Amino acid sequence: MRGKETPVWAGELSAPNLGVALAAYDSEGQPVRDQVGELVVTRPMPSMPLHFWNDPNGSRYRDAYFSAYPGVWRHGDWITVTGHGSVIVHGRSDATLNRNGVRLGSADIHDIVEHLPEITEALVIGAEEPDGGYWMPLFVVLANGAELDDSLRDRIRDAIRTSASPRHVPDEILAVPAIPHTKTGKKLEVPVKRLLQGVPAEQVLNPAAVDNPDLVAYFARLGTERGKRSA
Repeated sequence: MRGKETPVWAGELSAPNLGVALAAYDSEGQPVRDQVGELVVTRPMPSMPLHFWNDPNGSRYRDAYFSAYPGVWRHGDWITVTGHGSVIVHGRSDATLNRNGVRLGSADIHDIVEHLPEITEALVIGAEEPDGGYWMPLFVVLANGAELDDSLRDRIRDAIRTSASPRHVPDEILAVPAIPHTKTGKKLEVPVKRLLQGVPAEQVLNPAAVDNPDLVAYFARLGTERGKRSA
C-alpha cells in the first residue's frame, strides 16, 4: 500500500523497492543523505544473483559486487537518498559506457586510438545528463607536432568504427594537456566523469591522490562550462 501513500516528486523515485535495504554510501563506507553516493544494498534482497557462470570459487562475483564495501552489495550507480526518503539516480559509478542500452568497454576505444601515431594517450567518458541525454566525449593527448584538425578527427572516428563498431564512435573528440591518473598509473575514468557532470571536485577525489593535481581543476572547469551551455 505504500506506493499509493507516498508522494511523487518529478525526477525522483518515491521510495526504494519493497524488501530492499537501500542506502547511499560515501567513499568511507558511511551512509549519506542529500548527497551523491554509491548505491548499496546492506541486506539480502528478495531476488538477487547468487553467482556467475564459470566462476566456481565465486571470486568474480565477489569482486564485482562486494569488493568496495565488504559484506555490502555495491550496485555500480550514483544515487542521492533525499531527506524525504526518495531516490535520485545519477548514472553509473563505474567506468562502463552504456550508450542507448548497449554496454561498451572504454579500454576497447583506448587501445584503438592510442595506436595512432598522433595520439599518446586517450580517455573516453560516458556521462548521463540531467535531461536524459548521454554524452560520450573522447579526450586525447597529442604527440609533439600533431594537431587535432578535422582530418585527424575523421581518422580517429574511422579507426574506431572499423576496429570496434559505429556505437563506439564518440560524440566529440577534444584535445587535453594530459590524462589524470592515480599515483599507481590508473586512469581516473570515474572521477573525470563525475567532474564533467558538475559534481564539486571536493566530493569527487583528493587532489593529492592524482599524479597531476592541476588536471582536477581543468576537468572540473570543463564540466562547469558544459553545464552553462546546457542550461
